[in-house]
Amino acid sequence: MSFIEAMQQRYTTKSYDANKKIDSQKIAELKSILQLSPSSINSQPWKFTFVSSSVIKQKLSEVSWVNTEKVQHCDTVVVFSRVNDLNVFEEQIEKELPKGAVAYYKEFIKPLPEAEIKSWFDRQVYLALGVLLSACAEMRIDATPMEGIEPENYDIILGNTDHATIVAVAIGYRDPEDFNQPSKKPKSRRPLHEVVAVL
Repeated sequence: MSFIEAMQQRYTTKSYDANKKIDSQKIAELKSILQLSPSSINSQPWKFTFVSSSVIKQKLSEVSWVNTEKVQHCDTVVVFSRVNDLNVFEEQIEKELPKGAVAYYKEFIKPLPEAEIKSWFDRQVYLALGVLLSACAEMRIDATPMEGIEPENYDIILGNTDHATIVAVAIGYRDPEDFNQPSKKPKSRRPLHEVVAVL
């Protein structure tokens, strides 16, 4: 299957087959793929938590609003968090990034209000989210991005201290009866000429 065919077939899964599991090698590949995600100045202000424990998934499901059953029945929940402590982030980049990248951060990002800096972190996390969703499509793993969760309660359950939950993704394999799959509900997108400009 080509990448475009994979993207044509991917969709936001609404119902999972709780008995169908993702091969451990594929989970390992997804972890490595996320590690390779791009970010501005290679800042990597993130943490990715893979939750397959049924006990922890049950706790997360209780603070996932309309996504309760997705969290319960999927194979794994991938929680995307961004660094929440600016001092921790600055220590990280001083150790890991070249001087030019650190200088860029200090000149253009650090002078901003803290909320704007964290918003910049969030945007890097969403780059990684796109990478995961694309990788899942290529690997024929079903996925559901979920902002409909309670981030603060996710952090409590996961023991996050230096990081804050932004979004989570349920991954696994669809229930054959899922009403939202393309064979039952054709994919709807705006026409190409309305969303792509050529100059």
